[in-house]
Amino acid sequence: MKTPSAAIFSTGGVPSPGMLGATADYARDSWQRIVLYADVMRKRGNQYQEHLVEDVPNVLDFPAEIVMTGVDLPRPVNYGLVRILAPDLPQPDPSKRPFVVVDPRAGHGPGIGGFKAESEVGVALRAGHPCYFIGFLPNPVPGQTVEDVMHAEVAFLEKVISLHPHSEGKPAVIGNCQAGWQILMTAAMRPDLFGPIIVAGAPVSYWAGWHGRNPMRYSGGMMGGSWATALAGDLGNGRFDGANLVQNFEKLNPANTHWTKQYNLYANIDTEAPRYLEFEKYWGGHVFLNAVEMQYIVDNLFIGNRLATAQLITSDGVRLDLRNIRSPIVVFCSNGDNITPPPQALGWITDLYRDDAELQAHDQTIVYSVHDSIGHLGIFVSGKVGHKEHQKFASNIDLINLLPAGLYQAKIVDKTADTPNADLASGDYVLSLEQRRLEDVRTIVQPSVENERKFAAAARVSEVNLSLYRSFVQPWVRAVVTPQSARMLELMHPLRTSYERWNDRNPLARLVAKEADKVRAQRMPVAANNPLLAMQEAFSSAITAGLNSWRDLRDAATEQTFDLVYGNPLVQALAGQGAGAVPRPHPGVTQEHIEDGASLDDEEYQGGLVEAGVRALFYVHRLRTAADERRFNLTLKLLQPLFEQGLRMDDFRIIVRRQARLMQHDFEASMAALPVLLSRAHPGAVRDMAAGLEQVVLMLDAPTLEEKASLAQMLDVFGQVTQAATKTQHGASEKTATNFATTA
Repeated sequence: MKTPSAAIFSTGGVPSPGMLGATADYARDSWQRIVLYADVMRKRGNQYQEHLVEDVPNVLDFPAEIVMTGVDLPRPVNYGLVRILAPDLPQPDPSKRPFVVVDPRAGHGPGIGGFKAESEVGVALRAGHPCYFIGFLPNPVPGQTVEDVMHAEVAFLEKVISLHPHSEGKPAVIGNCQAGWQILMTAAMRPDLFGPIIVAGAPVSYWAGWHGRNPMRYSGGMMGGSWATALAGDLGNGRFDGANLVQNFEKLNPANTHWTKQYNLYANIDTEAPRYLEFEKYWGGHVFLNAVEMQYIVDNLFIGNRLATAQLITSDGVRLDLRNIRSPIVVFCSNGDNITPPPQALGWITDLYRDDAELQAHDQTIVYSVHDSIGHLGIFVSGKVGHKEHQKFASNIDLINLLPAGLYQAKIVDKTADTPNADLASGDYVLSLEQRRLEDVRTIVQPSVENERKFAAAARVSEVNLSLYRSFVQPWVRAVVTPQSARMLELMHPLRTSYERWNDRNPLARLVAKEADKVRAQRMPVAANNPLLAMQEAFSSAITAGLNSWRDLRDAATEQTFDLVYGNPLVQALAGQGAGAVPRPHPGVTQEHIEDGASLDDEEYQGGLVEAGVRALFYVHRLRTAADERRFNLTLKLLQPLFEQGLRMDDFRIIVRRQARLMQHDFEASMAALPVLLSRAHPGAVRDMAAGLEQVVLMLDAPTLEEKASLAQMLDVFGQVTQAATKTQHGASEKTATNFATTA
């Protein structure tokens, strides 16, 4: 079989007549592609300039109205709260909890959470929830800090709560990327304001990572610490250019940055332009942070890694302990994410908790979902992810909210014609939440004390170098920097020049635009079987492979250098991380949580019919390790009369979680008290509850033999209580309690 190059010279170096035609076709197609490519880049430059002059630049795909602006707060910030409008969708259900999407301020502009119709914003709206969006302006308010932003988020959530007094629960909050750790910090400070929290692609444990991968975590150590951040802020005259953060992302994948992204546009110029321009509007919308904000982030998170072990304390004296969050936390990450790999998204769990008992003692619910391959931005912009993962999270937010304390993994499978009771699951998929142990997360994170010592040494070196910079260099830098010099540095940034240099301000741009119009009118794409096109693809693949090889060598060298320097016993000893040192001490269990556990001893006999029904269902399913959305939706249908009588979803959540804790705390005492709880209800209501319990257990997938036996036992208890109600109710209940305690 001849290779493409052999086919070109199949006549001993003289092109065949067919090859002459193929060459001419390819040459014409290449010229047209070059012109059209140049025109798309011209449009990109124009789009960039137009975006810069917008009052509130964003890439939201939905109309919105301003609800509250952070500029007017006592501690002003450049953030704002808007209500998302959806004129083409039904009005949101006022009884449903509102969703609040918080955008990441990581160098790019706002709007990525509502970038497409099939997005976090879109799925929340289609599920009938009111939806709000917290975005920001390109320039920070002078003097604003990370704490100021947290207080602004508190004010925004208080406003949303006040606008929805009849909501079935507190707002569900979604934080993408850097907004993830930001809302977790706010929730740790004010847990009373939050419903379920979804953090997508959010780094929280910054030292975690897999050996041989995740090179971004070494950046701080390789630079000698955060003095470089301080220098960048000083050169920016008190502002940190977000383009520097974007450039760090670009460096992770040089093949995509320097070749693949542009080549894909060139190779698919007839169809790719709209998608390319849409994405570049976001990717090129660089914003700024105050130098003090960026310094706090780098010192305390990127290099210090203090959030994951409750070492951060606000200026008001509040310790930011993520274990104080009482809302369920959904962690969505991906194995294909090279910016926030799963160890960094999940590592805080193993940092805070030593075992499953400790997690349950803190009454915290954590759900995690690990995508197989999607990249970082795809976690919150991919239409497929929006249609699947985000749609299931939004439509099952109440199920997630009701989960008892513990660790769960979200599994989403296709809904097929063979799926039992498929009508009880929304959309094209079925969500199940399977119980996991801390060891399952530890297997993903792979924590290492040796690794922690290296990063702890790097953090200490950073502190020393930053102190040296502030003492001996910073005064001189600040003395020579002016607003004009800072502006010149901004304009000269490599990422900005690629947008600035080619737009309609360039004298040649009009000529290209006219030529592009002619090309589109006479477009003649080359045939797909053209041999020169095959050579082009092979050449592109070779460039991509070469850049990937260079990236792998660079990353390996970076990791080896980091290990060599910060793994050196002398460096570790000088940094206070010698043999036996604990890099980050475990925060321990607080007295508050100890007292909370002790209070459970007096609650076994508190409650009535609803509490009894929940205990009975937990008893039947005590060996089951998964919660299926179909069973949950069926349960809600059966409980609808109670909701119509005034039972609120938030109250039901408290009941479910409390009963689960009681059964974990003292299983035998909790079940022995069941007849007493039932005896407080009307016999007819007890019979209805028993029928509902039987329906929930038997209607869906076949129960196990143990579940059938447990169900029969529960139905017997319910029946005895009903019969005893016609006699001396109190005495009969005590007798039934004794009988059940014996059989249980």
